[in-house]
Amino acid sequence: MAGGGGSRLSRQRVRSAWLFLAPMLIVLLLVAAWPLFRTIFFSFTNATLVDMSRYAFVGFGNYLSYDDGQWYGVLTDPQWLLALRNTVVFSVISVSLETILGVGMAVILNVRFPGRGLMRAALLVPWAIPTVVSAKMWAWMLNDQFGIVNNALMHLGVIAQPVAWLASPHLAMASVIMVDVWKTTPFVALLTLAALQMLPSDCYEAAKVDGIHPVRVFFQVTLPLIRPALAVTIIFRLLDAMRMFDLVYIMTGSTDSTMTLSVFARRALVGFEDVGYGSAASTLLFLVIALMTVVYLMAMRPELEGGRG
Repeated sequence: MAGGGGSRLSRQRVRSAWLFLAPMLIVLLLVAAWPLFRTIFFSFTNATLVDMSRYAFVGFGNYLSYDDGQWYGVLTDPQWLLALRNTVVFSVISVSLETILGVGMAVILNVRFPGRGLMRAALLVPWAIPTVVSAKMWAWMLNDQFGIVNNALMHLGVIAQPVAWLASPHLAMASVIMVDVWKTTPFVALLTLAALQMLPSDCYEAAKVDGIHPVRVFFQVTLPLIRPALAVTIIFRLLDAMRMFDLVYIMTGSTDSTMTLSVFARRALVGFEDVGYGSAASTLLFLVIALMTVVYLMAMRPELEGGRG
């Protein structure tokens, strides 16, 4: 009887859990699953924005096809391959810099000093500004004719003449990465700071008594303890960076030097009005992000499980 009562209680808890999750799952199905299904569906057609009611199925032709001795499709498109390279470069460099700077800022803000509360509040300002506003603001500041960045660097004697930060193929990507790091480093810092404040103080008191150097304490004690939280933070930032669109598009448009996978998909879908080709590019973006996420989660599984083997 006791076993039967426990089983009924377990089933009731499961039903209650599904009942509470049902509204969220329905909303998620409507706003995420259905658009994703439609995108994948149109990627196998030759639909256009001119008339989306008339289309024919072309199979994997938008992805990869062979005709008259040549390969065609998104996977062989030089522009798509360049966008893939730009996206990976942008994601790896920006997330790496944000992680290093964010952890450093969190360690500093975790120390008690006068004005720490004000510093924590000021840290939120870049993250709180909408991305569209940040991108437009920095686009004006980096303008080669009347931007404040060039003006300040010329007055300091760093440069002799204005620099076209966003027009130069060699500087445009670095400029976009710099702005992204400025905006999203506070996100990493805040999550890391929350993890630091949850650490037990016993190990730090013991290290202080033993006279261990603070740098050694950080790498041997602090970093291993916050690694699970840091792994979650990095995956959030990596997902956001891989699908970056607004910052890049507002600052540099569809230029080859900074075009990401999202910008390429938008250009094919809206600029060229090719729904099938643009949907194929969007589907490949989804697959690339999913693949990178799976690989990262498998590599960081021990950290995500709190260090358990």
